[in-house]
Amino acid sequence: MSGHGSEFADDTGGRSVTMMHGAEVVERALAVARADETIVIVTDASEASLRWAGNSMTTNGSSVSRSWAVVSILREGPRSARVGSVGSTSVDPAEIEAVVRSAEEAARTAEPAADAMPLLDPESAGAQPDSQWSGPVRETGIEVFTGLAGELAVGFAGTDRLYGFAHHQLHTTWLGTSTGIRRRWTEPTGSIEINGKRGDDDPASAWVGAPTADFTDIGVTALLAELSRRLDWCARRVELPAGRYPTLLPPSAVADLLIPMLWSMDGRGAHEGHTAFARAGGTRVGERLTDLPLTLYSDPAAAGLEYRPFVATAASSETSSVFDNGLSAGRVDWLREGVIESLIYPRAVAAQYDAPVTVAGENLLLSGGTDRTLEQMIATTERGLLLTCLWYIREVDPATLLQTGLTRDGVYLVEDGAVTAAVNNFRFNESPLDLLRRATEVGATEITLPREWKDWFTRTAMPPMRIPDFHMSSVSQAT
Repeated sequence: MSGHGSEFADDTGGRSVTMMHGAEVVERALAVARADETIVIVTDASEASLRWAGNSMTTNGSSVSRSWAVVSILREGPRSARVGSVGSTSVDPAEIEAVVRSAEEAARTAEPAADAMPLLDPESAGAQPDSQWSGPVRETGIEVFTGLAGELAVGFAGTDRLYGFAHHQLHTTWLGTSTGIRRRWTEPTGSIEINGKRGDDDPASAWVGAPTADFTDIGVTALLAELSRRLDWCARRVELPAGRYPTLLPPSAVADLLIPMLWSMDGRGAHEGHTAFARAGGTRVGERLTDLPLTLYSDPAAAGLEYRPFVATAASSETSSVFDNGLSAGRVDWLREGVIESLIYPRAVAAQYDAPVTVAGENLLLSGGTDRTLEQMIATTERGLLLTCLWYIREVDPATLLQTGLTRDGVYLVEDGAVTAAVNNFRFNESPLDLLRRATEVGATEITLPREWKDWFTRTAMPPMRIPDFHMSSVSQAT
């Protein structure tokens, strides 16, 4: 897609229409708007994917799509308004005004918005003029996988059966408001996952994965070597009962366990007593969670994990507000040096509870551990378990943030500093708050790919972690 648009077949009549530049859609929609205030958000998605199974490439493809929304605001006062939001995937310029009118009609019939606030202008949002507002739009394509495919082909020549998926996305978002905000951001997201199987009757199974922005930093050969090593560990198998075990969690598993913690950190829920961050008369902000000097934070400028540094939302929720569109996002320490530091507060909630305005994060990093690697932590383990990945994680109790889930594709027994066998899978019950409190060793932080939450949240940097008594609540037959 260039700055002048691409050709698309219109669903209503089969005619070809030119996909306008996202910035032009914003300007045209704002120009025909009649509401007191209007917000327009346009997102163009360029995607490419590659899939393989049984040591053969199966499918590949690329696509370009658009989604956009108009938010109309009818004012009844500075802190009173009705909001209507209508989304569309149409690329036909002739339909822009109809979507705007639909949003305005939705606003007329809406209930008063509980989060009504004055709409931000460029100065109050901290929004500098965007020199790329009308610039060319980047696209991805299957050529991004060229190097990856060559290394995979070498792996296909081996005896292990390889299955997997590589996915790359470029999302470009334009945000414009009737108060003068113009913001744009292009966000690359990529990942590769490889599952390996060995044997026929009861095959051993292992998984590896990695995140990336552009696939130039993906070492498939190294991933395949790690996969083969994990399958080697399965040559001996040991059955263990449910119970509490000394357990090493690799960075990927730590990410899957801590992401639900971020999602539960809405300030209103804590003040109303609905979350694990509530306490009598207020919240747990200021409470020491662990004696380890751990800092859990989100930062839109974190190298390799960058995300859109401003709010762009077509609907309000407990953690975001349409009235905050355009608001700049910065680093937030959720946990600082072991102490709960921040919760998420859109402007209206912050005003209600006299709290600092805090934008939700779209990456998650944990620092403050040692410089020890997972390999070094294994070497100093007398006896325990090594998990590699978790799946089917679900919340059991929001008051304690208790999660349940299953181990998958590799639980291993560590004895006298070495991995000696594969172990059966388990169901586990754990709270990330308790894990942080009970951790006895935390290693070096590295960028990692969560397995369970990858479809929703890929930007994480986590350390390996030692838990002295990880709770395996029951034996699972999952493989």
